[in-house]
Amino acid sequence: MTATDSRVQLALNVADLAASIDFYTKLFGVAPHKLRPGYANFEILNPPLKLVLMETTDDIRGEGPQGALNHLGVELADTAAVGAHAERLRSVGLMLDDEMDTSCCFALQDKVWAHDPSGAPWEFYAIKDDNPGGLEMLSLADTATGACCAPGQACN
Repeated sequence: MTATDSRVQLALNVADLAASIDFYTKLFGVAPHKLRPGYANFEILNPPLKLVLMETTDDIRGEGPQGALNHLGVELADTAAVGAHAERLRSVGLMLDDEMDTSCCFALQDKVWAHDPSGAPWEFYAIKDDNPGGLEMLSLADTATGACCAPGQACN
């Protein structure tokens, strides 16, 4: 991404990570950018989208659209853009939760969170280090159930 680019992020809860990776690879014609235990993300160029899949249990995920949404976000090019968006959002009266230098979704990030009137979480974030632990890329066979980030959850 360039300094002026951003893209919407859609983070979904999925009960079957392997089947979901297969489906979204076919749907968007691109393989995952990152695979970790219980986690996959896709960097889709057209339409510009960061699609994140977070494996969870059938009990939590359920069927249909209920339980599918984990959170929404806007990936920004750099931390200066996070600050600019935070300033703009606060200037129009939105309450934000700041998370700077946080390790989440297997990346080091700066982010701010806002919640819509029904409580849907939105994050504006920039990745500072996409692989802070130096982890090797996993094959799908190596992944296991795990959890990733949303406000109030433990991050990896």
